[in-house]
Amino acid sequence: MYENPFEEQINALKEGTISELIIEPKDFTAFREVWKNLPDRMSIVGEAGLNGRIIYHYMKEEK
Repeated sequence: MYENPFEEQINALKEGTISELIIEPKDFTAFREVWKNLPDRMSIVGEAGLNGRIIYHYMKEEK
């Protein structure tokens, strides 16, 4: 069975193990497959970088 490598990276981002996740244009489709199924996907905020890179950060929701 195919395991998407971004599942583990997104979990690390949410847990605070890593502070940012850089997605290259060629990897965006695989990243999006994981991201679109997350209940808290709106907390993962992307910022456009150079050459099509997107830098994602996790912004915890204020309750």
